[in-house]
Amino acid sequence: MKHGKIHTVINILREEYKNWRTPAVTIVSQCNGSPFKILISCIISLRTKDEVTALASERIFARAQTPEEMTRLSVEEISQLIYPAGFYHTKAAQIALLSRKLLDEYQGTVPDEIDTLLEFKGVGRKTANLVLTLGFGKPGICVDTHVHRIFNRLGYIATKTPETTEMALRVRLPPEYWIEINDLLVAFGQNHCHPVSPWCSNCKLLSICDRIGVKVSR
Repeated sequence: MKHGKIHTVINILREEYKNWRTPAVTIVSQCNGSPFKILISCIISLRTKDEVTALASERIFARAQTPEEMTRLSVEEISQLIYPAGFYHTKAAQIALLSRKLLDEYQGTVPDEIDTLLEFKGVGRKTANLVLTLGFGKPGICVDTHVHRIFNRLGYIATKTPETTEMALRVRLPPEYWIEINDLLVAFGQNHCHPVSPWCSNCKLLSICDRIGVKVSR
């Protein structure tokens, strides 16, 4: 895909986004979501279906909305609240640990620097970037499996891992699109451009997509 076509891609996805289900973590950010709540929802969302993340986030935030309130819950209580999220026991322990760390070392305030966020157990670059963009409105490129897959499928980049995708996009993607790109591509990936057998026949990006790696489509 030619570099200049990215503007067309973004404009099309913005229009299509209106017809798709909003990603769960984005919903949290839109509903008076603090950086802490966005951080917790991100952790819950890893390897978990969006509808499960949404319900788990709703349950846990009904009990605790700040690091201080979260530390009053036991790991077992947190586990029960976020079940059946993937690896819920491990995530519950991570949530309890980072809540305590925030209280002890950061006065209960989530840091707004990516390198500092990465020091928290269970926080990777995807989560850290999403907290920066949705929680603080700071520039960042959150790359999950959808962003990695779709940008490579389009032919905009050619990378092997989400981390190398992030670095490639930091060089090539116009900065004005950094914050919104995760929302657009997660919704696109969940609702239309599926990992297996994407809906190419009625995709509005078909004429400008290189369809790299697509063997079967609908």
